[in-house]
Amino acid sequence: MQSRVTTSTLIKMKQKGQKITALTAYDYPFASMLDQAGIEIILVGDSLGMVVQGKETTLPVTMDEAIYHTSMVSRACTFSMVIGDMPFMSYQGSLDRAIENAGRFLKEAGAAAVKLEGGADVCPVITALSKAGIPVQAHIGLTPQSVHQMGGFKVQRDEERLLKDARDVQSAGAFSVVLEGIPSPIAAKITNELQIPTIGIGAGVECDGQILVLHDMIGINNRFLPKFVKKYADLAGVAKQGLEQYIKEVKGGEFPSKDYEYK
Repeated sequence: MQSRVTTSTLIKMKQKGQKITALTAYDYPFASMLDQAGIEIILVGDSLGMVVQGKETTLPVTMDEAIYHTSMVSRACTFSMVIGDMPFMSYQGSLDRAIENAGRFLKEAGAAAVKLEGGADVCPVITALSKAGIPVQAHIGLTPQSVHQMGGFKVQRDEERLLKDARDVQSAGAFSVVLEGIPSPIAAKITNELQIPTIGIGAGVECDGQILVLHDMIGINNRFLPKFVKKYADLAGVAKQGLEQYIKEVKGGEFPSKDYEYK
């Protein structure tokens, strides 16, 4: 039986040049599939607001909702490292409040770490959480919680700022960093410079690992998909066929047949 993935596992994978796989999940059944498949990181992203709840942005997701979904995911995992995504305004206020909220992910939801968005500006939070024994995954580049400030979901090209953010979050104590919506050459420079793993999403193949939203890559999400998403399956198409066949058989009196009746 494989050992559970830890922060040390990820650091060693980077050192050995082994790629890291990561996906989002929001409930027990999908998390179980990912865990059994051997995905190293499962992120319970605040993307649940858009993917599961049907909202326009990630901003309305609450701490209680994040804890609820993370709890389901954690119960399914014996291999994957579970990371809880800190919702908007759960860490931007006082450090005490940030520690309290981050601690809930570990204490109540069974996560091994938390993720939060931001570069140099959130380094005091990263340091405070790390000192409290809470591992932190940073997230720089295109940060969805700042969608209004950024004027939309735009590729981030300020190389100097991105490199500084990456160095700063590493120095603050982050064990890894998500690079989102960053041109590949810049992401490659960041990856080569840092000692901690980089997890890319729309940041090219040179990152130490990759993450996608599960519902996007298996074809469940019917919303607009960013350029960086590759669909590896069409579960919505398969489900549609099954549903249509079920409707046909029920209306035609074919289901349930004798094979599905109690004697």
